[in-house]
Amino acid sequence: MISRRVFTGSILASVALRAADDGLAFASVDEASALLRRRKVSPVELTRLCLDRIEKLNGKLNAFVTVTAELALDQARTLESEGRAGKWRGPWHGVPIALKDLYDTAGVRTTAGSKQWIDRVPSEDAEVVQRLTAAGAILLGKLNMDEFAYNFTGETSAFGTSRNPWNVERSPGGSSGGSAVAVAAGMCFAALGSDTGGSIRLPAALCGITGYKPTYGAVSTAGVAPLAWSLDHVGPMSRSARDAALMMEALTGRAVRETAVNVKSLRLGVPRTPFYNDIDVEVSKAVADATDTLRRITAGVRDVASPDLAPSKDLPMLPESYTRVIGAEAYAFHQEMLKAHADRYHSGTRKSIEGGAAISAADYIRARRGMERLRAESGRLFSGADLLITPTAPGAAFEFGMGRLVFLRNTAPWNLLGLPAVSIPCGFTTGGLPIGLQITGASGRDDAVLALAEAYQKATDWHTRHLSLLL
Repeated sequence: MISRRVFTGSILASVALRAADDGLAFASVDEASALLRRRKVSPVELTRLCLDRIEKLNGKLNAFVTVTAELALDQARTLESEGRAGKWRGPWHGVPIALKDLYDTAGVRTTAGSKQWIDRVPSEDAEVVQRLTAAGAILLGKLNMDEFAYNFTGETSAFGTSRNPWNVERSPGGSSGGSAVAVAAGMCFAALGSDTGGSIRLPAALCGITGYKPTYGAVSTAGVAPLAWSLDHVGPMSRSARDAALMMEALTGRAVRETAVNVKSLRLGVPRTPFYNDIDVEVSKAVADATDTLRRITAGVRDVASPDLAPSKDLPMLPESYTRVIGAEAYAFHQEMLKAHADRYHSGTRKSIEGGAAISAADYIRARRGMERLRAESGRLFSGADLLITPTAPGAAFEFGMGRLVFLRNTAPWNLLGLPAVSIPCGFTTGGLPIGLQITGASGRDDAVLALAEAYQKATDWHTRHLSLLL
């Protein structure tokens, strides 16, 4: 018979072990990399930790649609052997990640969250996947998403709805909802999302993580299912801006962190209209507090002019050029599949795609010319400021079925202009839901955007807060 003392001790030891695992699951990439290099933990152990969390949590959160457990463990064993032999690939060596399910993966299905591609198995990895695996990242699997990335609520996937780990009755945002959930719940150390109107930044804000949309064209989209070629951006979803910078370096092969950005010299601008219109009171307060912090660590904050973007006649929360470009390009990609198997789409996706059929070639050309003009003139936005500060979204995570296009109002303009933008956590509502702050820079100033985001995170701890879901 086990004594009460021994039984109690074993329970406490078990709880302590789970607490330690829970803490490790939320380590930064830097922290995990340091442990791996010192052999305090192995790539296999780190991979098994993530796989264990996926097994325990995915039934509740539905973040993963495909788990590549054997592949991940094989990669981990190879990287462990390399480490013992003194071969080190860099900070991603032995770190488990996951991919939004629109990235081609050789021998592993890529569905884009759609029945159209439910059995599609690519023969090659997307270019960015090749870069990450070459850098030593371990692939845990593919993440849930809105069908073909054409929604922002997480409700149109063929695999069902992903759920926000802070409140499972609320949306994690979309279309990269599964990516945000997986990072927020400690199922992986970072993930890749994609962003055509806010699909990285909105889920990052609603799930309390860091989501980065680079300058248009900075990261290859080869082997990534498109939504709209002229607006699509590939980018990292991670715990911190520093982790996002580390992933950007792996994705591009160019230094981000080593560039000389003096945060104290940065001038910050606040474009009030429409970005601050009709903002939830708690979001307004959190963003104001964050702005005060940024004022202390930079050269100051001032109001600046907003971009002059004509609103769409049909969808006034979004710019006219944006809605024309995304509608026409999405229809062009889906036209043949729509004719062949319209019934395989979610009804909401099909309706969005069909709307693009009414956009004439002349309308599209005018919209594209307008977009190119806006991009060429976007430098004017930064004549009085180096970076722009806005809320990422007007509110916190909404209930399923309650998503409104106003949640893309603050993010979509930067896709139209092709500018780098990041969402970072800056507070919580009284109901315990995360709030996101958006920092936007001039074209090519990815270094400044990430430097300010990292400086803010050094001055605050919002990005370190997480749920102990296993305890």
